[in-house]
Amino acid sequence: MAKRVHRPREDAEFAFVLGMSRVPVLAYFTGTWPKAIEPCREMDLVVGDIAEDHTGRLTVVRADITRCPAATERYGITGAPSYVLLKEGEAVAHGTGLMTHTEVREFLDGHL
Repeated sequence: MAKRVHRPREDAEFAFVLGMSRVPVLAYFTGTWPKAIEPCREMDLVVGDIAEDHTGRLTVVRADITRCPAATERYGITGAPSYVLLKEGEAVAHGTGLMTHTEVREFLDGHL
C-alpha cells in the first residue's frame, strides 16, 4: 500500500488524521476475519493507487475495524472492505465490497 495511505492503530489516531486533514478523507475500513482478508488485500492496491492519483486533493485512511471500533460504529460500518467519504468530518458517501479503480474513481468524482 502506498505511503500516502494513513494506517491508524486506534481510534484516537484515526480522529487525529481526520482533524488534521484540510481536504476530503476517504476512510477505507478493512477486516482480519477469513472472508474479509482477500478482498481487503485486493482493495489495498486499488486504494493505494487512488491515494497516489489524488495526492493533495484527498487524504486516505485505512482503518482496521477491530482497532478502530468507535470510528466503525460512528460511520455504520458492518463489513469489510467498506468506504466512507468524509468532508469536514461528516460522511457524504458510503460504499462496500470490492471495487475496481474505475468504480472508486466514480464514487469519489461524484462527491469531491
